[in-house]
Amino acid sequence: MFLLQQLDQTLKKIKCQIANSLTVINLSLGVFAILYVLQGELRTSLLLITLAAVFDRLDGSAARKFNIVSEFGKQLDSLTDIISFGVAPALLLYHAVLFQFGIAGSLFTVLFIACGAIRLARFNVMESNHFFVGLPITAAGCILTLLYLLVPFLPAYLFMFITLVLSLLMISTIRVRKM
Repeated sequence: MFLLQQLDQTLKKIKCQIANSLTVINLSLGVFAILYVLQGELRTSLLLITLAAVFDRLDGSAARKFNIVSEFGKQLDSLTDIISFGVAPALLLYHAVLFQFGIAGSLFTVLFIACGAIRLARFNVMESNHFFVGLPITAAGCILTLLYLLVPFLPAYLFMFITLVLSLLMISTIRVRKM
């Protein structure tokens, strides 16, 4: 009986760490994406941010499946999201096109990151079961990342406009239904 209880407790501890481990992988991919942007390897960065999105989805699924949602996990996920879907995509687009606008391009890059941080802070203190308030940073960051593929085809100023729109949507009060 004692061994079964010990085994059950050990399994619970392992389950608790699965989602957090997936979140740390997401974080690592986001950091590597930033490092690759700094080295000028923008396509590799795009791939890493995309993989980070996959692991972001997996960590949430694991937490719900194993019923291991925790305040710690929520905070860790938010801190990870600002790196993987705030800083990394903003720097990717900055290095791809926004740098052409000098200070204005830098400010739009910072604005995207700041609005993402505000969005995550609001998410962490608000209780909403069936919807998000404002565009989730994961969606905004993925859109910004995929825009990199359109750099050769669209005028540069359009990326400034889209960055501004995504930034404002993150801090808006629009309701986005949870999937």
